[in-house]
Amino acid sequence: MRIVRYALQSSGFVFGIASLVLMLTAEAAFAQRLSGTENGEWRYIGGDSGHTRSSALDQINGGNFEDLEVAWLWSTGNFGPNTEYFSRSTPLYVDGILYTVATTRRQVVAIDPATGETLWSFREPETIRHLRSPRQAYGKGVAYGEVDGRGVIYVTSPAFFLWALDAKTGRPVENWGASVPVDGFSDTGVLDLIPPLVDDWGGWQDRSDPYDANYGIPRELGMVTSSSPPIVVNGVVVVLVGHQASYGQTRIENVPGDIMGFDAATGEFLWKFHMIPRPGEFGHDTWHNDAWQWSGDMSTWAPAASDPELGLVYLVTNASTVQTYTGHRPGDNLFGGCVLALDVRTGERRWHFQIHRSDQWNYDLPTAPMLMDLTVDGREIPALIQFTKQGLIFAFNRETGEPIWPIEDRPVIQTEVPGNYTSPAQPYPTRPEPVDPIVLHGITDEFVIDYTPELKQQALEILSHYRIGGLYVPPLPENHDNDFYNNVGCFGAGHIIMHPPVADPSTGLLFTSNRRTCTAPSFMAPTGGVDEDDPSYPVRSETGATPNRTPTTGATVAAWLPGGSRRPSEAQAPFVTAYGLPTIDGLSLFKPLNNQLSAFQMNTGDRVWALPVGETPAAIRNNPRLQGVEIPNTGGTGLSIQLVTGNLLVQTRALSGGSAQQVPDAPLELHGRDKFTGEILGSVELPAPGQYGMMTYMHEGKQYIVVQIGSVHTDFPAGLVALALP
Repeated sequence: MRIVRYALQSSGFVFGIASLVLMLTAEAAFAQRLSGTENGEWRYIGGDSGHTRSSALDQINGGNFEDLEVAWLWSTGNFGPNTEYFSRSTPLYVDGILYTVATTRRQVVAIDPATGETLWSFREPETIRHLRSPRQAYGKGVAYGEVDGRGVIYVTSPAFFLWALDAKTGRPVENWGASVPVDGFSDTGVLDLIPPLVDDWGGWQDRSDPYDANYGIPRELGMVTSSSPPIVVNGVVVVLVGHQASYGQTRIENVPGDIMGFDAATGEFLWKFHMIPRPGEFGHDTWHNDAWQWSGDMSTWAPAASDPELGLVYLVTNASTVQTYTGHRPGDNLFGGCVLALDVRTGERRWHFQIHRSDQWNYDLPTAPMLMDLTVDGREIPALIQFTKQGLIFAFNRETGEPIWPIEDRPVIQTEVPGNYTSPAQPYPTRPEPVDPIVLHGITDEFVIDYTPELKQQALEILSHYRIGGLYVPPLPENHDNDFYNNVGCFGAGHIIMHPPVADPSTGLLFTSNRRTCTAPSFMAPTGGVDEDDPSYPVRSETGATPNRTPTTGATVAAWLPGGSRRPSEAQAPFVTAYGLPTIDGLSLFKPLNNQLSAFQMNTGDRVWALPVGETPAAIRNNPRLQGVEIPNTGGTGLSIQLVTGNLLVQTRALSGGSAQQVPDAPLELHGRDKFTGEILGSVELPAPGQYGMMTYMHEGKQYIVVQIGSVHTDFPAGLVALALP
């Protein structure tokens, strides 16, 4: 196996119990929190600029946690109809006021932190391009900055306008930005982000029609929006870009997702970083067949982090257009699937690491990098930790980009779909271990369901008809000639988008939840670029079905066709289901792990504790094949969301997914756990299920914990609940 450049040699990790306890409990002199949570504030959606979702506040602790009471409730239902009972916006608390966004309009709201009373709100005037936005409901919040001593709230709207609002009044800031020629827009405090995004892009330069700010990007060119707020670093507003979700696209062309920086005081355009490198730029050679000319997306839809002292902003990216087939864009496709560090003054790349190459598994990086200082083998390291959907944890020196522990390139299964492309190898960190080791090699013997000998024997028989892999298992052609039915792949983190990990800079601990998932991918067949109206457009041979699709923005459609698992004859294998990986009387072929909460000590790379959250679902407990069998606790539904405050890990289960698997199976409780052991020290009831994230702040001498709540399974719409001591 090849070790990637800059890999550092591991020197062994053997610790006595006393040393381990010391590492867990002693606050290293080197460890410092990045700015954002001083004086009980919460200035970034991730708390500090390092996005750790951690605060030093300790008025609420294990001894009084069960005394918490609901201080106030706040509902997004007051700001218009909710198209879904879900909110991903974590509030800020700055200078005595809470700030968040509400509903698909991403209406900015200021809230009294003691009462939950709305102080002011701001809603962008209606535009056609807002109605066409592909990510209306995914606003994660706002950003805060200060200009000449005045607080300013920055928000990127679904229509892709950047607003600068006075933090005390909600009015657009005067002498900021540029006038937008759309009815209802103010003459100041706003920027239309589309022209600077695309002004040097060939697709835009070749158009003949005049630009209409009300309509936005012409439909034949693509779509652009945002889902995460900008981030303000050293007087620069760095704007993040989002697009139509890659797994739902039917078009191989789209608008680029370039990163832009603007002056926080004036709105003046400062710089732009080309996410798809142009000729002569670093990484251009990773785009074969001139795909850079028309391929787009490459979004930064997840939040960003920053280190103001280093002057760096840290971004994570997804794949380019059509994330399940890459034959139209062969190559490793920089800067897709990357952690990217940019100089905030110039927009120049300082370092990057490509977490996965040529993504076709929807493994886009789902959460912001977490920054904290570590001491590893006696070395003081300003660290960046990147969590992934795969369940892998990468750790780097955030100043240089050097991996803290070696990262190995390992060969992966190659595509057999005609015309497709897969990278020969993918990077795997050697430390920390994956959140679920099943991702390394797939369903090996240790992971096969073995609650009874009969179950294990039957599971092994079924699995013998499949090719087993871990991560990066590609789909097969529908009519492949292999002597096995399909590939099987596994990943370990679940939908980490809905339950971001958190970290504790004072101890070096990282906390995350995960769910074990293994599946047989759908089959694929190229369309050859034929439009679906063409009589030669391929359909699935068995059912006549066409691909899952969204309205195309042009004549070229994605070069793939999803199918299902090949159906062998009954003589071959009567146990095989029509689609996906089969089960045995409703039981998975692998030992289930529905909800596990883990703590990693990032000073050593060790997992220090792991425990199930919730109880084994009734569908497993009551299965007739398991009557009288003692089953290990697999954890319940709803992956954990958490927050660090003082020595507490505050945790609940997110139950807002909307599927049958997300129906609550236990009381809706918020737990205060000992962060060193995971032990529950106290619990209180919540009025509705938690979702996505939490935050905490100190206001007039009282600490509050705010939980984002709401669920399709309750009558309570998306909103916030604040808890405090009596």
